[in-house]
Amino acid sequence: MHVLLIGATGFLGSAIHAALAAKGHDVTALYHRGAAPSWPEGEWRRADLGRLDEAGWRALVAGQDAVINCAGVLQDNAWDSTALVHAQGLQALIAACEKAHVARFIHFSAIGADRHDPTPFSRSKRAGETLLQQSFLDWIILRPSVVVGRGTFGGSALFRGLAALPVLPVMPDTGSLQIVQRDDVVRTVLYFLRQDTPARLALDLAGPERLSLVEVVALYRRWLGWPPARHVRLPSWLARCCYGLGDLVRRLGWRPPLSSTARREMVYGAVGDPAPWTEATGITPASLEQALAPEPASVQERWFSRLYLLKAAGFTVFSLFWLATGIISMTLGYSIGVGLMREAGAGSLAGPCVIAGALADLAVGLAIAFRPTTRRGLYGAIALTLFYIVAGTLLLPRLWLEPLGPLMKIWPILVFNLMLLAILEER
Repeated sequence: MHVLLIGATGFLGSAIHAALAAKGHDVTALYHRGAAPSWPEGEWRRADLGRLDEAGWRALVAGQDAVINCAGVLQDNAWDSTALVHAQGLQALIAACEKAHVARFIHFSAIGADRHDPTPFSRSKRAGETLLQQSFLDWIILRPSVVVGRGTFGGSALFRGLAALPVLPVMPDTGSLQIVQRDDVVRTVLYFLRQDTPARLALDLAGPERLSLVEVVALYRRWLGWPPARHVRLPSWLARCCYGLGDLVRRLGWRPPLSSTARREMVYGAVGDPAPWTEATGITPASLEQALAPEPASVQERWFSRLYLLKAAGFTVFSLFWLATGIISMTLGYSIGVGLMREAGAGSLAGPCVIAGALADLAVGLAIAFRPTTRRGLYGAIALTLFYIVAGTLLLPRLWLEPLGPLMKIWPILVFNLMLLAILEER
C-alpha cells in the first residue's frame, strides 16, 4: 500500500513509520523542519501542513492509497499556528485527497477535543475534526490520551524526569490521566489501514485506568528502582510562574511540556471511554503498570530520567554564562581585560580586542538560548574556547599558574560544552 505519512519524525509518527516500513508498505514520509532522518529507509520529503495549499498537496497525495496525519502543534508561536496546522492547512489537504480519491484518511486529534475547548489547541482540533467529518473521505479520527512508550518526548519525558526527583512538586488543579501505550496506538493505525475495516468513525484511545499525575510518576519511579518520593504541593502562584516560564522558553523555539496551554488542558485531564476502541478493533489497551512490567528499567533509562531536568538547567546556565562574560567584559571587567591585553602586547588595540571578545561571547550566549541556532552556538562556544586557550598560552602563559587557574578552568567548560551537544536532541 502507498501511504503518505505527515509528521513522520514526531513521537507517534516515527513509530508509525517504522511499523509501516516493517509491514512492507511504500511510505512517503513528510517532516516539518530539520534534516531528513536516515532511518527508516524510504522517501522523505519536507512539507509544512500549515502552509501548503491545495495545489501543493495534490502533488503529494497523487497515487497514495492512504494518508495518515500525525501533525500537531500544542501552542501558537513564531513558527507554528494551531489554526493553520489543525484546521486551515488540513482543509487544503482534505480537498486534495478528495480529488485524488484517497481510499483512507487516518487523522490524529486529541482526547476531549469533542467535549471541551478551553484553548486554541483544542478548538482548532475540534474544527479539524468537523472539516474531516463533512468530507467525502473514508476517515478515521483517533483521539489519543497521553501517549507513552519506550521512547519519550513531551509529557512522557516529563513523567520520567519528575520520577527522578526525591521530592516531587505537585501542581494544583490537574485532572486524571488515562495513559495509553504508543504500541497500542500503532497497532490501531495498522488495523485501520486494512480495506475491510470500518471507516467514518471517531475513537478515544484511552488507557484502562484513571491515574493522577502523582500516581503516574510514582509508577515510573518504582519501575526505575527508586523508593517513593516525598510530595510538596506547589502554591498556585508558583505553578503559574512555571507555566509562564514554559511560554517564555517556547518563544525561544524550545518545546517544554509546561505551558499556559498545558495548564488549561490539564484541568480537564485526559480521559475517555476505551470500550468503543476495543469493540471496533479488538485491541485491549495495556495499563501503564502492565506495559512497564515485562522489561525492567535499564541504566540508560535512569540516566535519561536524571538528565531530563538537568538538561534544561544546563542549557540555561551555559547560555547565561556566555552572556554574563560578555556583559562583564564590557562593563565592570573592562579595565581588567584591557590591562591583560596590554600586558600581552596589544597596545592601542587592547580596548577593541576586549570589546570584540565580549561581543563574541554575547553572540554565543544568544545562539545557545535560541533553539534553532543552539547547535551552531555550541560549536561556536567550542571554537571560542579553543581560541582562548591558544591565545592565552601564547600571549600570557602565566595564566596557567594563577592561583585561581583562569586557563585551567576552561577544560571543564569545554567538556560541559561537549556534554550539552551530546544531549541536545529532543526526539
